[in-house]
Amino acid sequence: MIRGMRTIPSGWHEGHLDVAGRSLFYRWSDGPTDAVPIVHVHGFGISGSYMMPTARLLTGHSVNIVPDLPGYGRSQNRDHTLDIPELGEALIAVLDALSLDRAVLVGNSMGCPILLEVAHAAPERVERLVLVSPAGGVQNQPLGRAVVQLARDSTREPPRMASVAVPDYLRFGPINALRLFHQLTRYPSLERLLHTPVPSLAVLGSRDPLLPPPQRVLEVARLAPEHVTLVLIRGAAHAINFSHPGELSNVISAWLADEPVLDDPDQPGEPSVITITR
Repeated sequence: MIRGMRTIPSGWHEGHLDVAGRSLFYRWSDGPTDAVPIVHVHGFGISGSYMMPTARLLTGHSVNIVPDLPGYGRSQNRDHTLDIPELGEALIAVLDALSLDRAVLVGNSMGCPILLEVAHAAPERVERLVLVSPAGGVQNQPLGRAVVQLARDSTREPPRMASVAVPDYLRFGPINALRLFHQLTRYPSLERLLHTPVPSLAVLGSRDPLLPPPQRVLEVARLAPEHVTLVLIRGAAHAINFSHPGELSNVISAWLADEPVLDDPDQPGEPSVITITR
């Protein structure tokens, strides 16, 4: 049951759901109800507000849903900070609470490992998977290296992002953030992508300091099954959902429609599909 529902500008609504006995905050849009809903999943330490720039541009396709995961943003805390597998279980519980049999899942950063957990545990619930800046793996180890990469990325993101990110990080707490970030660096996102059982799109930024070196990206692309597509957005850093929502929504829209991914001349960034001769 939805509690505290209210309508906010531009055809969006927000409210709270009861999930596993705790209050979970989420936003949802108006949109075509005959299409599979799109659910956007944020990264570590931050809330769903971070995903809204891209979600707003995809409402012409279907209903878009943007939750704050348990313990993040305006959702109630659990008894402990959930790890990545537990967040995957929590996301399935959110789908259950929303009576969604299937959804297109869009994640950024830590949201990508969470979506991969769902895709492997319950592939029948996933229509398609969109992994934007999938973090984790040997390129982010050890932890000190990943912290430097994250600091470098902060200088490449739009300044306006601070007004969204800083309050969320302060609420989440530095100890929780460090513990979960350490776990994230050890999660082999790109490797798990190779074995995902559902159609998947990975979108990478050419200026993302958390990205593996180009030769590793090409190696993953070469090993990827036919139902996995890799796209590089030139000029983008890690927070593509926030910094390049127009170009990202253009890429997602084309891929969902099984159309060629082309550049949107009205948006910053230039996408290119990483094609490999097999």
